[in-house]
Parts: sequence; C-alpha cells; structure tokens
Amino acid sequence: MTADELPALERELLAAHESGDGDALIGLYAVVADKSEASDDIDSAAFFLTHAWIFALERGDERAEALRARLANLGRVD
Repeated sequence: MTADELPALERELLAAHESGDGDALIGLYAVVADKSEASDDIDSAAFFLTHAWIFALERGDERAEALRARLANLGRVD
C-alpha cells in the first residue's frame, strides 16, 4: 500500500509520529477513537483512547483526565 492509498487520518498520525508532535497525536488518536466508538467498535475506541491518554500523560496535557474518564466509561480503567 502506498502513502496515497492511506486514509487521511492515518497519514496525519504517521506524520505526527515522525515529527514527534505529541499535541497532534493526542488529538488525532482521540478523533480516531471517536470514529471507532461511533461505529460501535468499542475495542478499537479503547485502543486509540489509550494511546491518546498515554501521550497526554507524557506531556502533562490537560486532556489526560477527560481521556481517562472516557476509558473508565468504557470499563477499561477504574
């Protein structure tokens, strides 16, 4: 698969990883989680929320608590 064949969000995620843009990674993983949750793919939503949460924790980002709360609502953390 070429880069042109990748969905836009995936390309954005890859670019954010390559550049080390933690702020973008938090937001992008949250967006992908939203899309997964909207499709009732809770396992994927939790996976992507966990990534967003970890990046938020690493950066001391204020979004960390809201991401943790979302994971708790999905039954993934206490």
